[in-house]
Amino acid sequence: MMLNSDDWASIYLSMKLAFTSTVILLLIAIPLAMWLAFKPSNFKAVISSLVTLPLILPPTVLGFYLLLAMGPHGLVGQICLKLGIPLLPFSFSGLVIASIIYSMPFVVMPIQNTFLAIGKTSLEVAATLGAAPTDRIFSVLLPQAKIGIISAAVLGFAHTVGEFGLILMIGGNIPQKTQVAAIQIYNYFEIYEYSQANHLALFLLGFSFVVLIFVYILNHKLNPLSHN
Repeated sequence: MMLNSDDWASIYLSMKLAFTSTVILLLIAIPLAMWLAFKPSNFKAVISSLVTLPLILPPTVLGFYLLLAMGPHGLVGQICLKLGIPLLPFSFSGLVIASIIYSMPFVVMPIQNTFLAIGKTSLEVAATLGAAPTDRIFSVLLPQAKIGIISAAVLGFAHTVGEFGLILMIGGNIPQKTQVAAIQIYNYFEIYEYSQANHLALFLLGFSFVVLIFVYILNHKLNPLSHN
């Protein structure tokens, strides 16, 4: 497989974006999934719908509104200008924020389902034994949910690596800054470099296949009776 320096640069940027987005997303997704799974609230349907929305919303639509919000006349853009922060469109930071929003359902929903499968019983038992709320979370709930959380993180990471439309809307096509692997493939397609596009596409195809195998193994460990 012949990948040139530009290809490796786009792969590195994709992995960097996916890693950064996934780490931040986990910090948001775990408490949010815990709240959705265990806390009764009249707003749960609204919040759950907002989290799930990127699953059905076209990436270009999401990218368009994020671009408006992050632009100089948008709310986020106005805040950035007042704080003296560079505008987020066409920057790596803008890509991270967009990726977090776009990949959120791929992380929040599996973790929420894991928490629901664990249930409240173990937490209630820990409470009767005098465990503090933080102890119940970090010593009881999260260890039981470890495999589900890892599986969700891997799915979120892989989903970010494969992003195209949203990245193109928010980041454009700037080499070594916003030009991720999916956009690099599109660049080759535009100039009829099908062989080079195929090499890079095969790399991403192999990566995606390995990710799916890994998630399958994790889910098999999480649900050992699923093979019966």
